[in-house]
Amino acid sequence: MSDPATAQSVQDCFSIKLKIYYEDTDLSGVVYHANYLKFFERARTDWVRAKGLIQDQMLSQKGLAFTVADIQLQFKIPARLDDELTITVAPTDIRRASIVFDQEAWRGDQCLATARVRVACVDVRNFRPRSLPVVLSPGRNP
Repeated sequence: MSDPATAQSVQDCFSIKLKIYYEDTDLSGVVYHANYLKFFERARTDWVRAKGLIQDQMLSQKGLAFTVADIQLQFKIPARLDDELTITVAPTDIRRASIVFDQEAWRGDQCLATARVRVACVDVRNFRPRSLPVVLSPGRNP
């Protein structure tokens, strides 16, 4: 359960489109399961960019980076070569040093996979938690 003083529930949804290439598939002709992690990562990265945050500058100027602390994935229907997918990102819980995202991979009106991802903001020197950049911090509408 979230403490309202330190967490924020958010209804912000963001999405990217991507096409499935041969390199994304395995011998059975479907998207290799680990590639969903890449797809979800790309969407979160673009979400951060859309908020005006440049991760290279965050690293070089403040010594901060994002790291995945926890991820839960559920596969429902496989994606295949040449499919066009929509990957969604919805931050659902923003705390002082972490964000929980609900993510989905869609092909048209079919949900192919879902993920809940907790990303932490850390100091790269010691990987200890640090406050999120102001643009993403609790109390702001990301």
